[in-house]
Amino acid sequence: MSISPLLIEKYNIPAPRYTSYPTVPLWENSLNTKNWEDLVKLAFKDFGDEEGISLYIHLPFCESLCTYCGCTKRITKNHSVEESYIEAILLEWNKYLHLFGKRPKLTGIHLGGGTPTFFSPKALHSLLSTIISSSEVVPDAEFSFEGHPNNTTETHLEALASLGFDRVSYGIQDFDPQVQQAIHRIQPVEKVREATENARKHGYSSVNFDLIYGLPHQTLDTMKATFDEVAKLAPDRIAFYSYAHLPSAFPAQKSFESYLPNQDQKRALYEFGKMVLQNLGYVDIGMDHFAKPNDPLNQAKLAGKVHRNFMGYTTLPAKMLIGLGASSISDIHIGYAQNEKNISLYQESLKNDQWAISKGHVLTTEDQTVKECILDLICRHETVFPTSLWEKLPEQNLWNLKEMEGDGLLKMSGNRIKVTDKGIALVRNICMQLDLRLAENKKDAVRFSKAI
Repeated sequence: MSISPLLIEKYNIPAPRYTSYPTVPLWENSLNTKNWEDLVKLAFKDFGDEEGISLYIHLPFCESLCTYCGCTKRITKNHSVEESYIEAILLEWNKYLHLFGKRPKLTGIHLGGGTPTFFSPKALHSLLSTIISSSEVVPDAEFSFEGHPNNTTETHLEALASLGFDRVSYGIQDFDPQVQQAIHRIQPVEKVREATENARKHGYSSVNFDLIYGLPHQTLDTMKATFDEVAKLAPDRIAFYSYAHLPSAFPAQKSFESYLPNQDQKRALYEFGKMVLQNLGYVDIGMDHFAKPNDPLNQAKLAGKVHRNFMGYTTLPAKMLIGLGASSISDIHIGYAQNEKNISLYQESLKNDQWAISKGHVLTTEDQTVKECILDLICRHETVFPTSLWEKLPEQNLWNLKEMEGDGLLKMSGNRIKVTDKGIALVRNICMQLDLRLAENKKDAVRFSKAI
């Protein structure tokens, strides 16, 4: 359902993406390594041992800089960095194995970056086979990785498939040559087609394309051309992200600032892209994620079992997500910890048998309740906010919810909130009204990208 320009103007404000609650800028950072070790042991004992854990492994190296990118990365063509980085990851993994006290059940692995396929197939196989051999892989485990179409070789796909990987996500962003030139992400359609066909050839059951709207030089015509090519390749899932313009944090974004679409044009790009995706048969999972009707992600949504964590929407039920590598974040349900972003400091800490954690947060009982309610809004589009917490909401937040109801974004019955079809695109704004941490620290809202 399209949103009027007036509502776009009204709600296009900085808003968290809610991959966590509290959001990272609002963590209390009172965590020390002893706290973290105790939390991990407790979480593994209470639920991780029974239901298993999933892993996110951050591989931060890239051979060239994509100027739109907000990820933690290091640009280098020196592939000798691979060995020492893998050594550090395995040292970190061994520290977690020690805390678990036994071989953990492994429900999933996701390789992110950076560019995971910067690493050679041999290096990736060495890293992953070591981790997998020290775990018990559950029968329905999901192993996935992010691949750059230009350097994801058939050998990469074959090596990872031999370890159980059957999901790949390709960062496409846009097929238009002028857009690609501006964001320094040059990848011909032929390379994407080759990478997609090779994945299917080697038994990958799911191919995802990442696309971005709001990039420099994008128009409705260029987006139509991009989606024409996407339709021919028919990926199983599509993440259709809003470009987050934060040049103060990522200076390279300034290089194309004057060529960005304005907010009305940007929203038109999203509405057009969403319409095309739905016409192609994709289902809107929520928060810019789309999948084919028979995809496990959509089936989980229909059953009310889809989850969301730092990797986005997932069907994995495990409450423990362990992050390995520089800048990676662990979410163990009762606490968060983020590793040092500086790669050299990360490696040095592990080499000295120390944790490389730079910040963290221990969730209070209130945090856990708010977190579940926000996840309900994002994943199932409705929630009941407990009366005890409803009474803590500032008058302005309650007024905002009433106003959102008047704008047709939600329906309320007491402290029950149900997001309408119209409101799904603005669910981040709705979640903000239940964010008690943000209500106490309104100045921190400016750290986030705009909602639209």
